[in-house]
Amino acid sequence: MAGSSHGHTPAAWTGVTIAFIGFCVAGAFMVMAQPAGFWAGMAIVVVGGVVGWIMSAMGMGMPKDAHKPLATTQHPEVETAEAKS
Repeated sequence: MAGSSHGHTPAAWTGVTIAFIGFCVAGAFMVMAQPAGFWAGMAIVVVGGVVGWIMSAMGMGMPKDAHKPLATTQHPEVETAEAKS
């Protein structure tokens, strides 16, 4: 994944950072037994996903063609099961 620069975009970093803050808020309020704060933290997690998606739609994410699978080449001397039939 590192070769395809997976997730190294402003949209990804922003969305994950906001979601991480939401998880921290939710975790802190869960330990303090405060359900309203927990759900507020979970709402922040959702906001992080929405912000990342919007930023990606604005062109700050990976280009669409970057998600294509890598092409593999086959050596001519290597026979496949289909070629043997």
